[in-house]
Amino acid sequence: MKSETIMRLGVRFYIGVFFLYLFTPLIIMGLATFNNSRFPTVSPWSGFTLKWFSALAQDDNMWHALWISLIVAVGVLLVAVPIGICCALFLSTVHGKGKTLVYSIMMSPLLTPGVIIGISTLIFWQRFNVTGGIVLTVIAQTTFIAAYVMLMVLARLQRFDRTLENAALSLGATQWQAFHRILLPYLKPAIISAAGIAFLQSFENYNTTLFVKGYDTTLTVYIASKVRTGLTPAVNALGLVMISITVILAIVYEIKRRREQTARS
Repeated sequence: MKSETIMRLGVRFYIGVFFLYLFTPLIIMGLATFNNSRFPTVSPWSGFTLKWFSALAQDDNMWHALWISLIVAVGVLLVAVPIGICCALFLSTVHGKGKTLVYSIMMSPLLTPGVIIGISTLIFWQRFNVTGGIVLTVIAQTTFIAAYVMLMVLARLQRFDRTLENAALSLGATQWQAFHRILLPYLKPAIISAAGIAFLQSFENYNTTLFVKGYDTTLTVYIASKVRTGLTPAVNALGLVMISITVILAIVYEIKRRREQTARS
């Protein structure tokens, strides 16, 4: 057997094991949704049932927590993305030793534990009579999620040809026109990706949110509290619904992308 064949088979085997490792927990979670057991498990199998979808529909507290998580994620998205873009643009203009210092300061929230960020945010804003809630949760999460946005936009900016912007300015374009028509379209893929990362990072955050949520419980905090009081497969049903929606959206996007590619060709 040739070395190329062995390498190809090894790569395929690795990819197969990787996807098996990645999707096995999701498959088990989905199967537990249909198990007629009050515990979220597939073993022992107690029979097929759909009652956990009904239990999910009747769980008003879970739907309220989901709604709070979506509001917080959208708020973080609207705040963290502009801040991250501005930080990336600023860093791209800084040169010399000062750039390392500024970069370290902007990256420091990523290196800080979420518990510390949550506690420090709560203590700081209590001085201004801002107690826990949706607003404070958005502020706390933005402090480190904006750094993710900055990194993704900055990586895109490092490949940008500045001569295009200079040429536009030389031809009479204003700074805003050069940014709006040249730089912003170039950054659009990175901004969209960063927005998706920011939304997901906010939606799944627990450590920081736990200390600043106040009476507005997010989905992750609600599920964690249910683990202590008694978790049911209704949570699995919610996870299965969210995964199904994600897969459907991904398929629709891929179909649309291929149609647009076919139309251009």
